[in-house]
Amino acid sequence: MSITIGSVTTRNGVFLAPMSGVTDEPFRQIAHDQGAGLVITEMVAGEELARQRRDMVRRARGAGTLRPFVIQLAGREACWMAEGARLAEGLGADIIDINMGCPAREVTGGLSGSALMREPDLALRLIAATVAATSRPVTLKMRLGWDDQNLNAPAIAARAEQAGVKMITVHGRTRQQFYKGRADWPAIARVRAAITIPLIANGDCRDAADARRMLEQSGADGVMIGRAACGRPWWPGVVAEALAPGSGCAEPTLAEEHRLIRRQHSLILDCYGPRLGNRHARKHLGWTLDRLAERGLLAADHMPALRRDLLTEADNDVVAHRIDALYDRAATTRRAA
Repeated sequence: MSITIGSVTTRNGVFLAPMSGVTDEPFRQIAHDQGAGLVITEMVAGEELARQRRDMVRRARGAGTLRPFVIQLAGREACWMAEGARLAEGLGADIIDINMGCPAREVTGGLSGSALMREPDLALRLIAATVAATSRPVTLKMRLGWDDQNLNAPAIAARAEQAGVKMITVHGRTRQQFYKGRADWPAIARVRAAITIPLIANGDCRDAADARRMLEQSGADGVMIGRAACGRPWWPGVVAEALAPGSGCAEPTLAEEHRLIRRQHSLILDCYGPRLGNRHARKHLGWTLDRLAERGLLAADHMPALRRDLLTEADNDVVAHRIDALYDRAATTRRAA
């Protein structure tokens, strides 16, 4: 189930979606190590990367440990997209992805992300500038369109392929839907009919059963998992293994999961430093609590206290000990079941 993107071949066709504020280097490192076919940086503004803005430089890290290494660029001006592509290649990117799918108001308000789907000619100028600026394969991520009256993903995809894009990912919603309702997987099939390059389907892929239906309904070559990976960065690799044994990783045991969460916590502190890392870790540990509760391993009436104790503690050593205690509690619950 590998996918060839220009000169790069992935180990499987289950990718981790880029999610701003979520898929930082620690998250991507664990997803990569646990079998994801491709992991992609949070979106990096080409202009701000050129200006060496600290958070953009941090987002663009991963060369040498993440292979293939993919940097996603966002922007509105061709000169900065080109410069961003040159810088990304210099930072070791194997693939450069263009963001035309982000629905966030702070992005579309700056006329970037999915707002570019309202201006296809401008979007194609940005794509052409990016392709011309790098020797690396360029990919594109977008939505079905801006709204239900402007479902122009097939037309943009066809033009993007002609401009040199090597793979396209489509989230099966419009920008105006944000993340509401259900992703329209059959609608992605219209993009499949318009292009010959690999197509990745995104939106509401929660598990292997969803992935199979998604592939069948969309005609895509692979799937991209976003929110279903929150709290479990190993999940794309688990889905890949279910679809094609030997291509990903088995679902971790509770003890293995414990070690992965401890590692993620440690990597976050290394990445951001102890103070900022403590704050960044809280949302990830909150998702960890939610995932354990979903499986019945934490009692609902204990959750408020567990959240308070784990997510407000400023001492990182204490947080680590409380992660251990959390998994001890979950293991005891499982044994008693």
